[in-house]
Amino acid sequence: MVIEQDADRARLVTEMLDTLGFRVESDVALLTGRSGRVPRAAYLGARIPQDELERYLDAMERVSAGLPLLVAADAPWLDRLSSDHRHDCHAVDYPLDRVQLSELLERLRSAPARGRADGPRCVGSSQAMRNLHGLIERVARHDSSVLVLGESGTGKELVARSLHDQSPRRRKPFVALNCGAIPAELLESELFGHEKGAFTGAVAMRKGRFELAEGGTLFLDEIGDMSMPMQVKLLRVLQERSYERVGSNRTQRCDVRIIAATHRNLEQAIADGRFREDLYYRLSVFPLDVPPLRERSEDLPELIEEFSLRFEQRGLGRTRFSDSARAALTAYAWPGNVRELGNLVERMTILYAGGSVRAGDLPPRYRSAALDIDACAAAKSPGVSRTEASMLLSEEGIDLKEHLATIETALIQQALGRSGGVVAQAAKLLHLQRTTLVEKLRKYGLHAAVAEV
Repeated sequence: MVIEQDADRARLVTEMLDTLGFRVESDVALLTGRSGRVPRAAYLGARIPQDELERYLDAMERVSAGLPLLVAADAPWLDRLSSDHRHDCHAVDYPLDRVQLSELLERLRSAPARGRADGPRCVGSSQAMRNLHGLIERVARHDSSVLVLGESGTGKELVARSLHDQSPRRRKPFVALNCGAIPAELLESELFGHEKGAFTGAVAMRKGRFELAEGGTLFLDEIGDMSMPMQVKLLRVLQERSYERVGSNRTQRCDVRIIAATHRNLEQAIADGRFREDLYYRLSVFPLDVPPLRERSEDLPELIEEFSLRFEQRGLGRTRFSDSARAALTAYAWPGNVRELGNLVERMTILYAGGSVRAGDLPPRYRSAALDIDACAAAKSPGVSRTEASMLLSEEGIDLKEHLATIETALIQQALGRSGGVVAQAAKLLHLQRTTLVEKLRKYGLHAAVAEV
């Protein structure tokens, strides 16, 4: 992010950063956090009015606490900003010194992020995600309990982390606990801690998650899986803001914000007697619904880019998804949501690092969508048939080999679907010899779709 009101200086800074391989943004609307994108660093020029500077700094704090600031060395407020420990401030000479700037950016690139979770971000600029980002921004500044609802794999913990990172508690711990992964008999100790000798195996005193999260945020994932006895104990903590370690009678006060999450229907669980109604209302002061991936498919490019960057940082390399591959993924239903997409991108990165993933390279379950006709091309050419639309040449041209492979794969899948996966019958529908179809099944990796080869 480059903030510099002197047009000539802004242009020179942007050009230098571009030559060093960085994508430069100058739209300060990015600092609202609603786009789901967060700058890696910000450059502050010397020509920013004081009142505007304060607004920018406040916005950066909300979006990403500890965001590295590159400040022009001739800025009149450099000394004051450098002495403010809230900001990770670095002076940059002007005129720019390429070596100095390159070395500084390399140090920042390799250094761990300060004040935000080292994990994937809550990414997406679709209308559904913009609405969610707006709600997160509004409730983050308050201490109200939040209940995050959504299907498995939608990124509920990322929403919780985003809430914490934008809250006044962002410099305190963010502690997460999956209530469904801890046996019921051990959950009390995990939450509240225990004293030495409190039970068999308690060889030393241990702090619980409430104590570890003191002053910060405690994220209770899969709260719908918590046993009824533990629900009672959690409700008491929420009401009285105090608890005792297992094996102790000393009451400890707690200052912790609670964010809970579940993929279950808690209202139905209440009706079935599996969840306490009073606890539900304590937790759901501000409910947030995370949309499933199938309802925000326009976010796929951003999500793929986010995962690709992370896998590249892990040393897996980088791969590109072709237009046909993205078209197939856009039409897929995504029962596993963003988690499933991340797994797929990682698998494709391992297989095709440094190359391009085509629709035919995707696992069979993701390919059927690639057979749909290009609706956009048909819309631009009224009166064009479905068959003709699939043959329209775009202005950018087309990878003919890939396009033909996509069409062939789609037709084979349709034939297999009609024949119940029986190769002999599918070959008849395609007017092919059975052995020819078998070779094509091997070529496109469609063996899983057949009942008989």
